[in-house]
Amino acid sequence: MKVIVHGGAGSDPDEPVPRQAVLDDAAETGAAESDVLDAVESAVHVLESSPRFNAGVGGAVQSDGAIRTDAGVMTSDREAGAACSMPGVEHAVSAARVVLEETPHVLVSGDHAVDLAADFEVETGVDLWSEKKREKWADLDDVPDGTPSEHLDWLREKFGGADTVGAVAYDGDEFAAATSTGGRWLALAGRVGDVPQIGSGFFAAPAGAASATGAGEDIAKATLTRRAVRHLESGHDAREAADRAIEEFAELTGSSAGVIVLDSDGNAGSAFNSDAMQTSVSSRTASR
Repeated sequence: MKVIVHGGAGSDPDEPVPRQAVLDDAAETGAAESDVLDAVESAVHVLESSPRFNAGVGGAVQSDGAIRTDAGVMTSDREAGAACSMPGVEHAVSAARVVLEETPHVLVSGDHAVDLAADFEVETGVDLWSEKKREKWADLDDVPDGTPSEHLDWLREKFGGADTVGAVAYDGDEFAAATSTGGRWLALAGRVGDVPQIGSGFFAAPAGAASATGAGEDIAKATLTRRAVRHLESGHDAREAADRAIEEFAELTGSSAGVIVLDSDGNAGSAFNSDAMQTSVSSRTASR
């Protein structure tokens, strides 16, 4: 099993060393699994439970003061599931896996996604606020309590941030990709970005798999992870595929993002055009 994880592409983190330690733990946790879906789910769980990352606990706050989580998962046999706009769901990646394994759908949203997750024993009703996010929200002035258009007027100069978390796994036969996020800071209530969209925040195919992070609206418009895997299908290795995808993304959008990739030779690749993107790679060889 080989696993690569990322902790989001964006500005330089305040505490890169402890963040890197969590990423290393996530990659090692995933690599200890024997199934690729278990690998990406368990790796992302570690990151969703850490307030150092914008997923699960400590996620971004939307314009109405709520934290809503999104995630998507996909395997190389093109099975996929995603869940979005979920208040109180720490492990959004597990809700996405429920959609993949238990429903005939690929995306379930909002309170219905929360109910579905709870029905399959994914914990709901979790307090996702970190101390840092509580302080940041409390420092805001004149928070609106009105219509969506009033929220839009207020947030136009405040909306931002682009971090997500993700993992890609390969066991020599199959790939899986997973991405999870708390969204973007002060996005309009109910906003959903690239993360739960197939081919944007995550993608897997027989040639390899990818997870993306960055400016979600632009990632969705450019279908960044599908673009990266297409380069694998054209014969490029993981590093080349990641580089080419980010170069094309920057040219198309003028925005910033990052992507992690695994290919069928077991190579791991990553690329970003933001200030920083921390990653970690771990592998485990099965005993004979």
